Amino acid sequence: MKKTSDFEFNDLQGLLRFGYGGLTDTCFMLLDVVNVDMAREWLSTAPISSGIKASSLPDTAMQIAFSKEGLSALEISKTIIDGFSDEFIYGMVRSDNCSRRLGDVGHNAPKSWKWGNNAVPHVLLLLYAKQGGIDAWRKTVEDELFKKAFRLIRLLPTTDTGGNRMEPFGFEDGISQPTIDWALRQGTDPHERDRYSNLLAAGEMVLGYKNEYGQYTERPLIDPAKDPLAEHLPNAEDDPTLKDFARNGTYLILRELGQDVPGFWQFLDKVSDSEPNKREKLAAFMVGRERDGTPLIAEHIPGVSRKDHGNNFTYDLDANGVHCPISAHVRRANPRTGDLPSGVTGFISQLIRILGFGQKNHDADLVASSRFHRILRRGRSYGPTLSPEEAIQPDAPIAERGLQFICLAANISRQFEFVQNSWIINSKFGGLQQESDPLLGDREPLLSGENTDQFNHLDSLGAKQKVCHLPNFVTVHGGGYFFMPGLRALKYISSLTTKGSHNES
Repeated sequence: MKKTSDFEFNDLQGLLRFGYGGLTDTCFMLLDVVNVDMAREWLSTAPISSGIKASSLPDTAMQIAFSKEGLSALEISKTIIDGFSDEFIYGMVRSDNCSRRLGDVGHNAPKSWKWGNNAVPHVLLLLYAKQGGIDAWRKTVEDELFKKAFRLIRLLPTTDTGGNRMEPFGFEDGISQPTIDWALRQGTDPHERDRYSNLLAAGEMVLGYKNEYGQYTERPLIDPAKDPLAEHLPNAEDDPTLKDFARNGTYLILRELGQDVPGFWQFLDKVSDSEPNKREKLAAFMVGRERDGTPLIAEHIPGVSRKDHGNNFTYDLDANGVHCPISAHVRRANPRTGDLPSGVTGFISQLIRILGFGQKNHDADLVASSRFHRILRRGRSYGPTLSPEEAIQPDAPIAERGLQFICLAANISRQFEFVQNSWIINSKFGGLQQESDPLLGDREPLLSGENTDQFNHLDSLGAKQKVCHLPNFVTVHGGGYFFMPGLRALKYISSLTTKGSHNES
């Protein structure tokens, strides 16, 4: 049986395996290539951190990813680029329809973005360092060669976390993450996976491996007979006669999200009649967890402790959202559903549901199995902290606060775009009507003219309580799709010559 240690971590960029939480200082840089030969030369020796687990925390780490425009600027052949997904090739702002489905309309419309609205920068460079070490690390990276090879387009704001996992609204973040099956042991047979599981096939996050459908995601494959430089790339598992340019790589989705912290807490304070306990409870309802990360249904699920801030629970026993509202942010982001609805056991009942019979509730099958739509979050927040007590004051200090939202996925459409469109933005999620995510929702009316600026929850007696006229709490400032290659693919890129040793046919 394959062991976790057998996985090709030496060819994996570390961000796929680690969140680098111990490296509290960060510097995220958006770059354009200005000299392709110097850029390749720098890439040939750049200390990109791998997925090998070190015996102790490193002082620094570096990760790199490229947009489609960046791969073109580095003169990667069109044949290879055409092997990537359409979403990556044509981008996050590829059409008005795409923007609408992602909620990038109104105040979130790309025309108002600070970057990424016309052309996505070529390179995303992520630098991490121990506390107090980021300035020296950045200076080391920005040597003479680096400066001649690239032009800085935007320095994304980030904040030294100091080990603090609180996001700007004041809730503990980064709690719920999928576990990747690095040992490649778990099967994908739906009869074995009918219940929610947090363990995912490696191919859900890493290209070149089987995903939860037991299939390989489409990606660029190279005929080594036509491209001698591909010799050192790994073989494709599904076709060993071809070289796999994307193996051990992944897609990186980046969105710069500004958060209106005073606006959030002042609105909640107003609708809660300035009662602290009521305000706190409503905030927890909107998020789906208390500020310390405790899931709202912890007290009501057998075997789940209030201290369990991990993933050991589902919403099966809270189908109507009595304890955790159906529209709560964390419930939308991960409904924790299995292949079959809760309460379905045995061959006959499974067959009935598969054939579409036996539905007691109109919304019973409207939420797809979560395992096909998970993402791996790797974002960092920015801006000065502001407690709820400080935020509700009329003179609360105004500052740029928010999140550099970063997630990794092997399929942009089925994972990130599905979650954003079908779960986060969808006003009819889980059978709801006229309400999108209470935190990330864009509040824009539907095409029918119906408003989406409300939030519903149940009180202790089970009566529906409606909060109306929610303002926008989050604003998109930029975004783009990037490809984070494996280390052998980086070596391939750096080995190219301007004349083009690669095949264009």
